[in-house]
Amino acid sequence: MYNHADSQRRIVMKKKILRAGLVQQSNSENIPENRRKLEEGIARCAAGGAELVVLQELHDSLYFCQTEDVDLFDLAVEIPGEATNHYADLARRYQVVLVTSLFERRAPGLYHNTAVVFEKDGTIAGKYRKMHIPDDPAYYEKFYFAPGDLGFQPVETSVGKLGVLVCWDQWYPEAARMMALAGADLLIYPTAIGWESSDPADEKERQREAWVTIQRGHAIANGLPLISVNRTGHEPDPSGQTNGIRFWGTSFVCGPQGEFLAEASTGKEEVILQDISLERSEQVRRWWPFLRDRRIDCYGDLTRRFRD
Repeated sequence: MYNHADSQRRIVMKKKILRAGLVQQSNSENIPENRRKLEEGIARCAAGGAELVVLQELHDSLYFCQTEDVDLFDLAVEIPGEATNHYADLARRYQVVLVTSLFERRAPGLYHNTAVVFEKDGTIAGKYRKMHIPDDPAYYEKFYFAPGDLGFQPVETSVGKLGVLVCWDQWYPEAARMMALAGADLLIYPTAIGWESSDPADEKERQREAWVTIQRGHAIANGLPLISVNRTGHEPDPSGQTNGIRFWGTSFVCGPQGEFLAEASTGKEEVILQDISLERSEQVRRWWPFLRDRRIDCYGDLTRRFRD
């Protein structure tokens, strides 16, 4: 385990250029096979020089939230436990900081959607419990997950302070801002989002472009690079009430001005390797001093549900 002094040395010694790896894949109900594919992707990232590898949301299984089924709580894992031991071993074996996304069983009847970050030596650097929980057709997450209670706190690692958020969080500028104000070096979003196939083509494209645009906006507003990793492939609705979800992939990396650095396809399994500057944010924030000019004396009503 690292002590506080080790942690501070890591932050001081972090590299200015970080090579990140993104693993975009399709999933089946076969958890060992999903994990095998994930390991293959992690290994490819490490072989390409990545020091940070990010996986998609709930990557061990199908996206089970398409239906409300109490038996699916059996997919949840304890943290720490077998799943974290598995990913700790991969982080240690491939010498990468690894961002994972797990269905956490915190206590009987209490579950979270939790991102766990592993250091290169396999220790748990930190975790984040998804704060914003959706409840939409085919995304019945409120049935499964309690809202997170760890706040918006970046995870300190040997490659920098990671502002890890999860999927639905990516629609909320407040979440990205809170991570930025806590000193995050970059924003990271493991994601599971896609189309319901009955939507017309133009509506599908509006949804995907909105998803990309708002995240690029978070990067710009906070002067931070951003990584978003989505799953791909079609997953049927077990209830038959919808045509299932076709996850739209499009995993991407952008810089602190929202500039695209890398982008995956909508429909293929891919591994992306991308160098990210961790010093460019300083210069961008000098040009565009949004944090300096915030009117923090006038934002109190943001804590209200609505201004009537």
